[in-house]
Amino acid sequence: MNSAYSEKQCIISGVGQSEIGRRLPRNGLQLTIDAVKQALDDAGLSRADIDGVSSWPGQLQHAAPGFSPVAIGDLREAMDLKLSWYNAGYEATQMSAVLNACLAVASGQARHVICFRTMTEASSMAKGIRSSVLGTGSQRISGTFQWQLPFGAFSASSWIALVASRYMHEFGATREQLAQIALTARSNAMLNERAIYRDPLSLDDYLASRMISDPLCLFDCDVPIDGSTVIIVSHRDCAPDLKSKPVHIEAIAGPLYGRDSWDQQADLTRFAAEDAGKMLWSRTDFRPKDVDFAELYDGFSFLTLLWLEGLGFCERGEAAAFVEGGERISRDGQLPLATHGGQLSAGRTHGMGYFHEAVKQLRGEAGSHQLAGERKLAVVSNGGGNLAGAALLRRE
Repeated sequence: MNSAYSEKQCIISGVGQSEIGRRLPRNGLQLTIDAVKQALDDAGLSRADIDGVSSWPGQLQHAAPGFSPVAIGDLREAMDLKLSWYNAGYEATQMSAVLNACLAVASGQARHVICFRTMTEASSMAKGIRSSVLGTGSQRISGTFQWQLPFGAFSASSWIALVASRYMHEFGATREQLAQIALTARSNAMLNERAIYRDPLSLDDYLASRMISDPLCLFDCDVPIDGSTVIIVSHRDCAPDLKSKPVHIEAIAGPLYGRDSWDQQADLTRFAAEDAGKMLWSRTDFRPKDVDFAELYDGFSFLTLLWLEGLGFCERGEAAAFVEGGERISRDGQLPLATHGGQLSAGRTHGMGYFHEAVKQLRGEAGSHQLAGERKLAVVSNGGGNLAGAALLRRE
């Protein structure tokens, strides 16, 4: 690997996050601008310094209201940005905004790239204009979804429940073990004043909650929110001029080797997390044992199990035993997870929130939920089904 043109030339120079809430009285563009201004101030940059913008999945207002309501053009116009490079697209891993920004910076197409993820899903659902990731329910469904809806598979909870059921059957995992992902997230969220759900959650509460799609219950599903998260990817040569403590992007990966499908897999217990993990570790000399904490995708709790195995923190089929009891993944455990509450309790920021949290933890700026001790290396993952990405972040 030629590091002169790789992600190793890139740092995260600034991070910002708007207010996060269930039904905020602000539109997506306003929330995005709030997050951008925070990130610029964090880095000590001005609007004039920004020459790139990257996002995933691009504006999807009509297909799924609230899922991605802000286009790059909206942000450019509102903030009068002069862009040398910009990019957004749906046919990519959710981590593509950051991955593509790294490619642009390393190749010299841009110097400072805003990466944003904005959603107003909670407000859209409250207004009844969004019923699932498939859209409003009022338009004609086409593509792969036309083969799922006749069988009642309206949302990702159904698709992932299929995989979780197979995994539990094959490896003997239990709901009590799976519960530790949600319980750990809630325990951490109780320390985070910005988290959506902060009330205590017990194992009995978890087991008594209503089933959404067997074996996934209410607390296995993440929380739709309104909000925006921004990170700024810059060239590492800029580090001495920054106001912030830069975080280096040691490695990033988002491969697609298998089927681009939730159900047509050769093995339902193997998904893209495994491929992303192999590619990630091939791009660095660090290994899983070196990681101080992990912000692993928990759009559904079961996906975290796939990431633990895919990233090599345990062997295939051993993730449920790895999290059993919760000690290993607790704040003072072997591998702290979801340190801000994850998407299960802090809110669904579609992966970008993990970058924000990891940077804050690595800098020692996470406030009331800061981990104890020095933390220098973090892994962030995004997605967890057919499309997945992973990144390794490093502090000097």
